[in-house]
Amino acid sequence: MNSVIFRVGSCVILPFALLLSLYLLWRGHNEPGGGFIGGLIAAAGCASYALPRGYTALRKIVPIDSLQLLALGLGAALISGLPTLLGGQAYLTHAWGTIGGLALGTALLFDIGVYLTVLGAILTFLSLFLEQ
Repeated sequence: MNSVIFRVGSCVILPFALLLSLYLLWRGHNEPGGGFIGGLIAAAGCASYALPRGYTALRKIVPIDSLQLLALGLGAALISGLPTLLGGQAYLTHAWGTIGGLALGTALLFDIGVYLTVLGAILTFLSLFLEQ
């Protein structure tokens, strides 16, 4: 996969894919979108960048180990249910609050966890593929 077109095109695709994935992640708890599709788009952007360049290029754009990214995502998703569980409600009942007029909730933390889990899982498979 040493195509000049693929190599140059992936430099253009990566920033747009990451921006689109973050946009979908942010709007996911209010409208269609969310952590899963955001993580898939981010992983597709990273894959399109790394495939013509190899494993070292993937390590440069994602300096965190993919298994650590996956574990961080699972931890964030699990932690998102604790505030309401400690408050006497059912686990994963989402709580909402405002910070300076910006509405935030545990649903966003859950979506971030799903985003990181999906991204970490796909990058793990991609890393194994590129190491060979």
